[in-house]
Amino acid sequence: MIFTEENGYYQIDCNKALWATDEHHQMYLDDTASLLSDVDWIIETKDRILFVEYKNGTVYSSGQSFNPCDEKTVNKVSEKYYDSLHYLKLMQKEKPVDYIFVLEFPDDDAVTRKILRNKISKKLPFRLQKRFDKGKLINDFSIVSIDEWNKSHPEMPISRTDKPFKQNKV
Repeated sequence: MIFTEENGYYQIDCNKALWATDEHHQMYLDDTASLLSDVDWIIETKDRILFVEYKNGTVYSSGQSFNPCDEKTVNKVSEKYYDSLHYLKLMQKEKPVDYIFVLEFPDDDAVTRKILRNKISKKLPFRLQKRFDKGKLINDFSIVSIDEWNKSHPEMPISRTDKPFKQNKV
């Protein structure tokens, strides 16, 4: 199972995953009239479910600029987590969920990543689930670059496709 991101420039090889899908995207479009947003890929490992959202702000076919810290992006990334839970529930997947935002953007740095992680984390159910003794909606949230993803998940690498791309102008 190799999935290609929406612009066709990068792909993720999930052949070594226990289970993986990107089918929820089309189902959401077909069955909810685009009311729900979804993460790009859902991947099951031996002990976790990974919700993977991928955004590469350095490559756009339209040449538009990308600011990962704007409020619209922060809200959209958190919404995708919540909306993807519906699919997971219907698939009867009950493992802990780690939400990973694979992000590339111009002038990428650790400080900006940390600020963004903190902004998005506040919109995820970490505080809510502390009120309950049983169950967790989310286990972890992280923001990683493609290189960081590939180091932590070498069995599921993200790599370039052969499609030529235009560099985003900032």
